[in-house]
Amino acid sequence: MIKAALLGLMLVTALTGTATAAEPGIKVKITVGKETLTATFLDNATTRSLIRRFPLTVPMEDLYAREMCYHFPEALPAEEASRSGYEVGDIGYWTPRHSLVIFYKQNGEVISNLQKIGRIDSGVELFSRTGDVDVTFELLNK
Repeated sequence: MIKAALLGLMLVTALTGTATAAEPGIKVKITVGKETLTATFLDNATTRSLIRRFPLTVPMEDLYAREMCYHFPEALPAEEASRSGYEVGDIGYWTPRHSLVIFYKQNGEVISNLQKIGRIDSGVELFSRTGDVDVTFELLNK
């Protein structure tokens, strides 16, 4: 029974490319002004490259009233980038502009060259009120 559940979890992750609530990941603290959010990052090359820079504070721009975005000056590795949709709360890396993206509203768009990094655990709606804002990412101590 446990083996079947684990196999099912691995299959869901392989098919969707996203972590589920039952799957452990890399816990990250995200600070926006005086507010703190947590996120669960996937273990992939993009995430590993990103967390080597933590703690990291970046000026994120509110784009299209749906996502927060920061453009790195250089590319991060993104071997698993693909054409996909997104869910509210997803954190991704868009390869053409070296962009770290937090999606806080849905418009149904499918995006090419998107590498999934992780997901905000709760409270992502905060970004619908912030406008452009500095955001700090750091590993969450266990």
